Amino acid sequence: QVQLVESGGGLVQAGESLRLSCAASGFRFSISDMGWYRQAPGKQRELVAAITSVGRTTYADSVKGRFTISRDNAKSTVYLQMDSLKPEDTAVYYCRAWVMPSNYWGQGTQVTVSS
Repeated sequence: QVQLVESGGGLVQAGESLRLSCAASGFRFSISDMGWYRQAPGKQRELVAAITSVGRTTYADSVKGRFTISRDNAKSTVYLQMDSLKPEDTAVYYCRAWVMPSNYWGQGTQVTVSS
């Protein structure tokens, strides 16, 4: 079955960096689009970044220039490099896989940025 396992979250200070990883299994990762979403307390889940199977990327305006999404098809892993973190980046970050015709979510990893 499809599994998405996020890791790399934690508590950091504003201005620091984190790299999130999402290890995927149970589907053909190399032909699947992947994304990172986040949900802060009391807010709706929102797209942070996405990467297509051919490497085309999309970013939320709030993270452009600070976050970078990438993928390693040999490792079936998608990454989110987060630099210059801000307190407003605090949220649970979720990995999403589009495995047509369905999509799947990981369990999430907490990122907390202190000021």
